[in-house]
Amino acid sequence: MTDLLDVALSDATRRYRERNPTSARLASAAAEVMPGGNTRSVLHTEPFGVRIDGAEGAVLTTVDGDHVVDLLGDYSAGLLGRRSEVAEAVRGVLDRGWGYGAMSEPETDFAHAIVERFSSVDQLRFTNSGSEADLMAVLTARHVTGRDRVVVFEGAYHGGPMTFLPGSEPLRVPFDFIVLPYNDIAAVEAEFARGGHEIACVLVEPMLGAGGCIPASAEFLSTLRSLTRTHGSLLVMDEVMTSRLAVGGAQQVHGVDADLTVLGKYFGGGFSFGAFGGPRHVMEAFDPGRGGLTHGGTFNNNAFTMAVGAVVTGLLDADTLARLNERGDRLRAQLNEALAPVGFCVTGAGSLMTIHPVPGPIEQWSDVAGVDPRWRRLLFHDLLARGYYIAERGYLALSLAVTEEHLTGFVAAVRAFADEYADLAAARVADVR
Repeated sequence: MTDLLDVALSDATRRYRERNPTSARLASAAAEVMPGGNTRSVLHTEPFGVRIDGAEGAVLTTVDGDHVVDLLGDYSAGLLGRRSEVAEAVRGVLDRGWGYGAMSEPETDFAHAIVERFSSVDQLRFTNSGSEADLMAVLTARHVTGRDRVVVFEGAYHGGPMTFLPGSEPLRVPFDFIVLPYNDIAAVEAEFARGGHEIACVLVEPMLGAGGCIPASAEFLSTLRSLTRTHGSLLVMDEVMTSRLAVGGAQQVHGVDADLTVLGKYFGGGFSFGAFGGPRHVMEAFDPGRGGLTHGGTFNNNAFTMAVGAVVTGLLDADTLARLNERGDRLRAQLNEALAPVGFCVTGAGSLMTIHPVPGPIEQWSDVAGVDPRWRRLLFHDLLARGYYIAERGYLALSLAVTEEHLTGFVAAVRAFADEYADLAAARVADVR
């Protein structure tokens, strides 16, 4: 079985090289000036990453002239697709000028629009990315509580400096982290019983994102809220991805309010964006009139993101998000049915999901930690050859530009993959987890 899987992946890789000679040449040139030919590690795929020449709607055009349906949505940052309203906002900035080194009203409009969406947020600070926002939120929690310890979870991704996946340790900030299994209520209760008075905050994704689109149970989030409140810790919810599940994010869906909320990705309409916020008594630590903390960042309030963000929030109303997430739920059910012949499953919530080469159920990152990565790469190359672009790890995030025709074609492509490799999958000796 191992040899047959190697052969199948080798054939898929060979065909990819043959179809993409321009990408191969550009990848080689890029490697001369950037390690591995990229500056965003997640975009690397073997033997080289996909290179795009242009995009319209939900269709990408590669430098080799192929047209592929974009189901990745820039790792959830591209929720809007390529909307004319965003382009108009950018043109408005170009007409007015940019790089003020001062404040302008779109900044206030954008902040107002976000505060109105999240019941737990009275005030916020802008950053350049979700990574920065996560770091600032944790530092704020440590300052406000006067404590150092941070509870996090296996498989979590809170930006590059706070990643809790294998191999991430060398670039992780040196905070006092306690890493616990996700969705494990007993483990969290035990940790708070041992030293709740030392815990500054619990940092949690309401659904593990890079860790496999594994949703938190409502009971798990409720327990985190109760324990942090009882022990004087702060609950920090990383809603960089899950904020698209409703106008008020996963907090609205689960009825759990955070002490600090972290946002990023799609609110910037494709431009760099991050934000963190919470109740006034927490965020007042940054008020200069109160001798507050200093939070710098030349591009925190860059004119393009501020103008675009004020537009984006108006486009993403409750009905729009509900329809998108309903489409995602239907797609996930269709994919689970289509992948049955190869024993794969699909996890996620709403318009966010990940295909896993295991049958499930999946509740923790450890449930997928041991999967054979060759199956992920084979699926990626097979779907790309059929005209559909997802992440190599099996992740996809629907945008508003994706049509029903696109999704129908995608399900058919997944079904074709499952049919082609059903016999190979059946040869798997045992549960690879």
